[in-house]
Amino acid sequence: MRQFCRDRGRVCLAAVRRWPVWELPRWLVVFLSAVVAAYVVALGTALPAVPPTLHVGLLLGVLALCLTATVELTRREGDSAGLSVNVFGVWLLPIALLLPPFYVMAVLIFHYTLLQLRVRQFVLYRRAYNAAVMGLSYAGASLTFHAVTGTGFSSAGSLVAHPVRWLIAVALAALTQWAVNTALVGVALAGSQPGVRFHEAVFTKESARTDATELCVAVLVTLSIGVAPLSIVFAFPFVTLLQRSVRHEQLVSASRLDSKTGLLNAGTWEREAAVEVARAIRTRTPLAVAIIDLDRFKNVNDTYGHLAGDKTLQAIARVLQECVREYDLVGRFGGEEFALVLPQAGPVSAYSIAERIRDYIADLPIDVSPCQTTEPVHVTVSIGVASLGSAWDTRAGGQLTDLMAAADMALYQAKRNGRDQVCVITENRTFGTQTQRAFVPPTA
Repeated sequence: MRQFCRDRGRVCLAAVRRWPVWELPRWLVVFLSAVVAAYVVALGTALPAVPPTLHVGLLLGVLALCLTATVELTRREGDSAGLSVNVFGVWLLPIALLLPPFYVMAVLIFHYTLLQLRVRQFVLYRRAYNAAVMGLSYAGASLTFHAVTGTGFSSAGSLVAHPVRWLIAVALAALTQWAVNTALVGVALAGSQPGVRFHEAVFTKESARTDATELCVAVLVTLSIGVAPLSIVFAFPFVTLLQRSVRHEQLVSASRLDSKTGLLNAGTWEREAAVEVARAIRTRTPLAVAIIDLDRFKNVNDTYGHLAGDKTLQAIARVLQECVREYDLVGRFGGEEFALVLPQAGPVSAYSIAERIRDYIADLPIDVSPCQTTEPVHVTVSIGVASLGSAWDTRAGGQLTDLMAAADMALYQAKRNGRDQVCVITENRTFGTQTQRAFVPPTA
């Protein structure tokens, strides 16, 4: 038995040593450990001195039951596949504000254990950090709420006597929870993904809408429970509907995007590009299409592995998003090929944009090793550009397929000329003729 315990201990220790957390920067490992330690200290400090009353026990039990049911709905609707549908805060905020802060921090241990067992398994340190972040954020919400209402932790304050103050306190508590959670999660994400900025890791339109909706519903549920605890019966179907609507929005968004790079996938890009080309033809405004291909990308996969290749594609996708204008369309067209639609761009401006992208990528060091033990990878791109405004007569009925074919010809010429360059297909100044094509950078 003793030998068995020793063997199991060695196996567990070896598994812990293989955790990816040890490959993160040392300062980030210290930060993650400090957050978990702060949560443990806060949990011990908030331990109530007296046993819970019957009212506290019933309210905690009902809210924990609603939280458990929401987790089960999440599992049944497919969150284990990777889609994040997070409306759990609707039940956690009332626990944090209507009960002493110890209970919400303790419930979070139960909650994340349930997620690990019933929804999706993660390495334990990630679950521990998530639980610590949520526990500290809801403890901060509880402190804010009771500071504004001026009541002790054994009481949630009088909603009837001070309804406006109560509403303001709940709203400020919800904002505090969101701010603390966003800050701690953002630091961890930005630190673990070199090259990703803090606001890129945390703030997206979809996450902002989801967070705002969840906070508003959590405030309303807290208020309704504060007035009449029985109203929780009517809140649960509403939360279920919210969860499904958020999931539907995420499914629609996921169907439009390339899962590896976050850019538009090929089908979505073609549909939206065709609309832009049709608009440019109708309004007789310039437009350009560019095809970008990584030079000798196979060498990256063969030398460093396919995970390194994925990181390279993700780095190129970030460059494209930074270098184009807000209304340009950027998509991954397949493999190591990307495509751009540049509205309101003639040959000169399209060439300038493409050249800026080419130059930026050529100078970009890409870290492909998680432990940063290898030198950064440098890649180059070849870009072919075709311009609707100069190369195609709008009366001739030029379409997206024509522009794509021309841009592909320009890309082929850039490859043949030695790679790491931009080629733009141009024609003579006689509209309607498609002769005397040349592959040269345009001049003003």
